[in-house]
Amino acid sequence: MTERLLSDIEYNYKTICENIAAAAESSGRKKEDITFLAATKTVEAEYINYAISLGLDHIGENRVQELLSKYEAYNLERTKLHMIGHLQSNKVRQIVGKVDMIESVDSIKLAKEISAQSLKREITTDVLVEVNIGGEESKSGISPEMLEDLLCEIAELPSIKVQGLMTIPPICENKQKICGYFENMRKLFIDISAKKIDNISMNVLSMGMSDDYVEAIREGATMVRIGSALFGARNYNI
Repeated sequence: MTERLLSDIEYNYKTICENIAAAAESSGRKKEDITFLAATKTVEAEYINYAISLGLDHIGENRVQELLSKYEAYNLERTKLHMIGHLQSNKVRQIVGKVDMIESVDSIKLAKEISAQSLKREITTDVLVEVNIGGEESKSGISPEMLEDLLCEIAELPSIKVQGLMTIPPICENKQKICGYFENMRKLFIDISAKKIDNISMNVLSMGMSDDYVEAIREGATMVRIGSALFGARNYNI
């Protein structure tokens, strides 16, 4: 590990924490109300663990293979591990029991497999349902119109617990447009919460990344997923 990179990570971590605190305050909340999750795609475990030593307590991987390759090296005594990328049903068995949360459930097929694998291990797996708030064909996620039906189906499954929603909105050239997607997501989150569906909790609204996490928090995010703003450009090899 280079001293310069470690110094950069420490500086970035403190800056992000300060920004999160300010954004939370501007939205009438406390910094403790916001979960700072580090997106660790392509980042070596040594750098991840250094961030954990600074106080980082949630990390998320995008790919199953990468998660498994680094699993033994993570300092999981001090942090929670999330699967934040698209997950294929045939890979569920490889991570159930290893991750604290799966953030990318977008179909009943995937939910059933998570349920089945969790039941085998006699555990309950926390999940977020991913919503395709921008209606992009290139992205995964359930459409807002189909969300309630999917949640009602998942609610009937054993050993899986929906804790909230996640979204990745379209790339936007201006902040006003991205805030519109965040606002729509917050309204959806509130509407679902009000329905009080059995076995469905709305504790987490995961939205916002390195370029827009401040705006996401101001629009109601309770969790932000930050990678490059913490670790720098993705130019590390694992």
